[in-house]
Amino acid sequence: MTTSIAPLSQDELKTLVGQAALRYVVPGEIVGVGTGSTVNKFIDALASMKDQIQGAVSSSVASTERLQALGIPVFDANTVTSLSVYIDGADEIDGQGYMVKGGGAALTREKIVAALAQQFVCIADESKLVPALGNFPLPVEVIPMAAGQIARKFEAMGGTATLRLKDGQPLVTDNGQHILDVRGLQISAPLAFESEVNQWPGVVTVGVFAHQKAQVCLLGCAEGVRTITY
Repeated sequence: MTTSIAPLSQDELKTLVGQAALRYVVPGEIVGVGTGSTVNKFIDALASMKDQIQGAVSSSVASTERLQALGIPVFDANTVTSLSVYIDGADEIDGQGYMVKGGGAALTREKIVAALAQQFVCIADESKLVPALGNFPLPVEVIPMAAGQIARKFEAMGGTATLRLKDGQPLVTDNGQHILDVRGLQISAPLAFESEVNQWPGVVTVGVFAHQKAQVCLLGCAEGVRTITY
C-alpha cells in the first residue's frame, strides 16, 4: 500500500524557513527583524531563544508589537551602530540576491535596518524566486505632494503607477507617507535602477533592494528549506 504525503502548505513552508533562520542569529547580540507573514513565523521561533539575545531592532510598528508581546526587547535603531544579521522576507528575489520589497508598506524602515546589518538573510517560499525582478508591482514610498510627478516619470519608463489605497483612502505608512505601486517594469539592472529612482525628488525609498541585497536566501520548497548563498 502506498501512502502519499500531502505537499506542505505555504503557511507550513513559512514556518520552516522562519525556524531555519534561527541558526543565523548570533547569541548575545541584537538581531534585525523585518516585517510580514514569513517574518512573523521567525519572530515566533525567536521567542524560543529570547534569553540568549539582547533583543531586536524592528522595521515596523507591527513587528515591534509582536516582538514585545513575546517578551523580546526592541531597541531604537539610533542606539545601535551595527547588527550582525537582518532577517526579512521579500516579494521577489533573483539569482543575485537582489529583491523587490514593500508589499507590506514597511520598505523604508526595512532598508534602514538592512543598512545597519553585516548580513541580510532573506526568508521566503520558492514562489518568490524569479529570473528577473518586475512581475510583482514595485512599491515606492513617496511624499504625497510628489506622487503625481513621480507616477509620470514611471510612465515615461513604460510603467503604470497607482496610489495604494486602504479602505478607499490613500494608505499612510508608519512614516506618514504614501505608496505608489508600479506595474509593467522589467528591472534588468537593479543597482542602477535603485540609484536612479532614489534621486527623484519626493521619493522616500524605492522597493528595489540591490544596494542592500541578500547574502543568503532560505527558500521554502517542497523538499524542505533550500539555502542559496550569493
